[in-house]
Amino acid sequence: MTLTLVTIPCLADNYAFLIHDPASGDTALVDAPEAAPIAAALDARGWRLSHILLTHHHDDHIAGVPELRARGDVTVIGAAADAHRLPPLDRAVAPGESFDLFGARVDVSDASGHTVGHIAFHVPDLGAVFTGDSLMAMGCGRLFEGSPEQMWATLSHLASLPPQTLVCSGHEYTAANCRFAESVDPANPARIARTAAVTAARAAGKPTVPSVLADEIAANPFLRAANAAFRAEIGMADRTPAQVFAHLRALKDRF
Repeated sequence: MTLTLVTIPCLADNYAFLIHDPASGDTALVDAPEAAPIAAALDARGWRLSHILLTHHHDDHIAGVPELRARGDVTVIGAAADAHRLPPLDRAVAPGESFDLFGARVDVSDASGHTVGHIAFHVPDLGAVFTGDSLMAMGCGRLFEGSPEQMWATLSHLASLPPQTLVCSGHEYTAANCRFAESVDPANPARIARTAAVTAARAAGKPTVPSVLADEIAANPFLRAANAAFRAEIGMADRTPAQVFAHLRALKDRF
């Protein structure tokens, strides 16, 4: 199966993603921060928008839905638990469900933490997971509604996906996340290499999203909360991974 993935910068630091099926000419959008750049990307390629997948209800992920939906017959898919805060859904899905997209399976998982009702979409045939504001490049989303335990459960599930999975997250926060990572994990060779790569990419005007899950596991401090050596280094060897995560998230909130 050949599906095409395109990253679309939106607003000041958001990303949306297009999944295009060359066989049908149809295209799915994951999150809709604003309509104009997404419409321009579709029109430049001559692609037809057929689906919009929504990870959560925040305005910088859904504001473009009404205008984009007006382009034609577009199916909007989002979390049943969040339907009261999302644009009108044509299909409401729940964690643990799967659905077909252009012949590819899309697995829906709970990604609560940043918000309650946040979901992620894993497309194994594309080798990508769309995480919104849960797992992010070198970081994770701020906990506006959920608990540290919920976000740690989300991150643990996402970290269990195949290592080469592309993590398609919602923001270009990676450089700032790297600065925080350096403050808590200064000697980690993977973190050092990742910071250098991110610095070079941003200097060249290139996006740092998507990222590779294996790189996140090695260098993202929030995914290292279960790593015994890392816990010892930060003086939390006797704490649970969820407790370590909560400590790191609190540090990041004040960073």
